[in-house]
Amino acid sequence: MVVGAGPNGLVAANRLLDAGWSVLLLEAQPDVGGAVRSDRELHPDFVHDTFSAFYPLAASSPTIASFDLEQHGLEWTHAPSVLGHPLPDGSWAVLHRDRDRTAAGLDDLHPGDGEAWLRLCAEWDRVGPHLIGALLTPFPPVRHGLGMLAALRHVGGLDFVKTLLTPVTELTSERFGGEGARMLIAGNAAHADIPLDSPGSGLMGLLLAMMGQDVGFPVPRGGAGELTQSLARRFRANGGELRTGAEVVEVLVSDGRASGVRTGDGERHAARRAVVADVLAPTLYTKLLDPAHVPDRVRRSLRAFVLDPGTVKVDFALSGPIPWTNGPALASGTVHVADDVRDMALAMSQVQAGAVPAAPFMLTGQMTTSDSTRSPAGTESFWAYAHVPQRTVRDAGDDGIRGVWDHDDCERYADRMQARLEQRAPGFGSTVMSRRVLGPRELEARDANLVGGALNGGTAQLHQQLVFRPVPGLGRAETPVRGLYLGSASAHPGGGVHGACGDNAARAALAHARVDAVLPWRKS
Repeated sequence: MVVGAGPNGLVAANRLLDAGWSVLLLEAQPDVGGAVRSDRELHPDFVHDTFSAFYPLAASSPTIASFDLEQHGLEWTHAPSVLGHPLPDGSWAVLHRDRDRTAAGLDDLHPGDGEAWLRLCAEWDRVGPHLIGALLTPFPPVRHGLGMLAALRHVGGLDFVKTLLTPVTELTSERFGGEGARMLIAGNAAHADIPLDSPGSGLMGLLLAMMGQDVGFPVPRGGAGELTQSLARRFRANGGELRTGAEVVEVLVSDGRASGVRTGDGERHAARRAVVADVLAPTLYTKLLDPAHVPDRVRRSLRAFVLDPGTVKVDFALSGPIPWTNGPALASGTVHVADDVRDMALAMSQVQAGAVPAAPFMLTGQMTTSDSTRSPAGTESFWAYAHVPQRTVRDAGDDGIRGVWDHDDCERYADRMQARLEQRAPGFGSTVMSRRVLGPRELEARDANLVGGALNGGTAQLHQQLVFRPVPGLGRAETPVRGLYLGSASAHPGGGVHGACGDNAARAALAHARVDAVLPWRKS
């Protein structure tokens, strides 16, 4: 049995089904997808991705690849260029899938940065595949760990390890002389919630920038929901049972083992072998399980569980292309908006300190540029999002945003975001046919795992990763309850649409079932 039909839950359900298990998948929302869905709510002619939009991790994931989702309707598509960052002087730093083209553009911005970029790419070629493999497999990653140790000999050994652990603000200033290259890596680091002057941010920036060159930032043709719908179609086609509108309110435990679940309508569903929960870790341990089944040490550790920041996402239906100043010849699917690395770091530090950023760092997506089916020809399906504190103590700007994230707060923050877009694209406002603002409350209402608008199942900072995710000592999918497995982004390796959390949980359940078959006394 699997609880939650987000990408991780769908992956777990498919993996268990492939192993010959009978699988019931229960989802609280009216449709599957979790934070990978799309809709036409804003305008009937425009498809908007409700939550996430670009999927380099999914395109790189051996888990996703193993399901042959192209046979179930999934089709990837790409923008002409991967990512762009407009600079205050009107120039652009642009990431391409062709590293030589990326390097040439960076060299035009600052001579010497192109060569430095290619050196960094060559180092990544040695280490990157092992690092990605290690991140997307259960902890400890023995095979990929050994491969990475062998590769490090060719890229400077401990010096490159230091590079991976160096904060992105320092890494980029050491490697590059111009702001363009720095912004490409720092902007990718800012996709997570790691402060840019903290260890781990350099690794995140390198990971996403290099993946952008290796696989791009692809999107599913027709909308983000096509990724999860293809998983659901595969699951149903192979005999899986999927029920939507079925909110699980309790995980049942008998004799110390997960025995099933109870839904909000009072119905009980028995689980003969295992329960995989694609839910936030605090939800599992403090709401779905009876406290008698949660060890004291886990309850104590959960008090220190840290969510990632909240999010305000604004969707736009635009009557025409965005009037970027000196837009790049090859339009970018993703565009980052910040003046420089310092500006970006300031916005993130304000969020960490509980302040609503005065000048938010924004991730934006030109979805029709990436997929022509998203809106009528000549228009643009566009979104922008920015992070906000989980607990607000002040507004660093002048709009009196209180941090309660009611309609007034959300609209004021959306106005602040739109004003920032207008600086880089004069006349942007005149192209806006309609807009939708999804604040932390709206995001959580549409996906209960996005508590307070947190998108990644808990902070990505180092103190809550690896063996510390979700809490120290529970760095794998197993839980203190036999037969119950955590398969959400709260488990290792964390946020991002890669399916590894669900796959790890399913594989753990299968492994324990094999042991139980050999050693039947373990079941009692």
